[in-house]
Amino acid sequence: MPPRPDLPPHPLPADKDLVLKVIPMPADVNANGDIFGGWVMAQVDLAGSVLPSRIGQRMVTVAVNEFIFKQPVRVGDILSFYSSVRRVGRTSVTVDVEVYAERFHDQGRFVKVTEALLTYVAIDSEGKPQALPENAQIAAWRQAIERNAPSAAAQKN
Repeated sequence: MPPRPDLPPHPLPADKDLVLKVIPMPADVNANGDIFGGWVMAQVDLAGSVLPSRIGQRMVTVAVNEFIFKQPVRVGDILSFYSSVRRVGRTSVTVDVEVYAERFHDQGRFVKVTEALLTYVAIDSEGKPQALPENAQIAAWRQAIERNAPSAAAQKN
């Protein structure tokens, strides 16, 4: 269904990749009738892992640096997960994830429900951290981070 004309423009991020879409179901609710936060966290971890998986190495979640629940998630919401690489280290990649809900009864309007910052580390077959490869994907992320650094600093001032 196209967006309703009386709604403001979609606040969806243009600078992030859409990496996952999912609809929570009744089995995912907590005692209050909202979607269980742990279920949302699991989906965020899956969404956050999509970009690091593109480098072709085994990556595991090493930290959830920040996790903010902004609005409740309801049964039937269409959740869209957007992510971008925030930092590339020697062995790790830090990913920013934003989650937007398109409410079942208010199609075409998006509400930011969750944001998180997660770090993934490359590991070898024994589970020990290993250096990230110097490949085109890593180079592209580093360039994007450098390109966006001045605008991020300006936003804080």
